[in-house]
Parts: sequence; structure tokens; C-alpha cells
Amino acid sequence: MELRLGARDAEAALLDRCRAAARGEVRAAQNQREANVFCLSAMVLRPRFPSESMCLMRLSEEYFASHPDEKLQSQDVVRRGWVANLPRLRDMLSHRLKGD
Repeated sequence: MELRLGARDAEAALLDRCRAAARGEVRAAQNQREANVFCLSAMVLRPRFPSESMCLMRLSEEYFASHPDEKLQSQDVVRRGWVANLPRLRDMLSHRLKGD
């Protein structure tokens, strides 16, 4: 039996994973979804959290070096429902990073 997370639980889990990646606690993106969300997170966080942004971007670039055909445009990541929208991603992730 497969455990299916609700939309909010799935978003929270992904944000927690982004937070861990931004803090250097993650060694690699696990899949296409993570790599694309890490890339978007890096872009939206760059002005407020430059070092965390660099960690996220490095992980996404490492993933895409091996899987170049899996990189998506920002609007496609949103269209697939991996993030609700970029301002929400920025705000929710900023809140998690400030909580430390």
C-alpha cells in the first residue's frame, strides 16, 4: 500500500527538503522534481539568502549535469504542480530558513 501525502503535507516535505539542502545537509537531489525545485528555490532566495541559494543551485546543477533533458522552465515546474507559485515558494522557504 502506497502512502499518499495530501497537497499541504507534500509541500511541507518538499520545503523541508529544500531547507536542508540550503543548509548543506543534503548531498544530492534525489530526482527531477527535487532538482527543478532546488533550482527555482535558488533563484527566488538569491537576494535574501545568497549562501543558501548557492547550495541549492549547486545541487541542481550537479543533478542536471547527469540528466540534462530533465531540466524544466519555471512555468513548467509550476504547471506540474511541484510548486504553487514562485512568491509562495520564496515566502514559505524564507520563513523556514529564518526559523533557524
